[in-house]
Amino acid sequence: MNPLEELANGVTHLQHSFDSAYVVGPVTQYIVWMVVCLAITLIVVLVCGRKLSLVPKNKFVHMVEYGYDFVRKDMGENAIGHGYKKHVPFLATLFFFILISNFVGLIPGCKTPTGTISVTWALSLVSFVYFNWQGIKAHGGWGYIKSIAPSGLPKVMVPVIWFFEFVSLVLRLLTLAVRLYGNMFAGHMALGIFALATTVFLQSITSSIVGVVGIGWFALLLAMYALECLVAFLQAYVFTILSAVYISLATSEH
Repeated sequence: MNPLEELANGVTHLQHSFDSAYVVGPVTQYIVWMVVCLAITLIVVLVCGRKLSLVPKNKFVHMVEYGYDFVRKDMGENAIGHGYKKHVPFLATLFFFILISNFVGLIPGCKTPTGTISVTWALSLVSFVYFNWQGIKAHGGWGYIKSIAPSGLPKVMVPVIWFFEFVSLVLRLLTLAVRLYGNMFAGHMALGIFALATTVFLQSITSSIVGVVGIGWFALLLAMYALECLVAFLQAYVFTILSAVYISLATSEH
């Protein structure tokens, strides 16, 4: 078969491989991997938490501690400001779970939970409920509803601005979910295509030209893999920092 035809057939099969497959009853493969990533997150946090010291000697523990400090300062203190400390455990949980989920998906044969919209919807809903609840705690129920519109507006403009601000507030639920899912799905799909193209062309290495093309695809695959590692970190950061900003907006005085 022509390598290009084989590649086209392989891409179709690759696309279907990302569909949810039921493992047991209503449990899909993505739910299984979500539980696996949750277990890894708990193990990492519990093990590293027991080995904390003033001067870390274990490089892995030091890396996790640095990650927590990064969340505390960059996403907590800088984004939320006063009263940020009580939100750090929530933000750190989000960051480490999403980060681990994204990186697990880069291991051949594994699936990333964030590669399906149902999981990213769940994460987005958790964040949405959390920052709105914190806003209600800070302002009271009616006070939070009124605070959706900025203070100091002419009375005639308040209903109009409130409506648009409310729509913007609700859309945060959608944008958090779709942004994370879209980036992770697209990245893994691109990696799959590059890996497939590398395999197809290297199998046809009897032709020197095709062989050179295969080697070129392999080099691009390595570059894409490195880029996807960066994207995996950035998407965990973006989701968490946006959640921190929304907490700040919900709890601050407008």
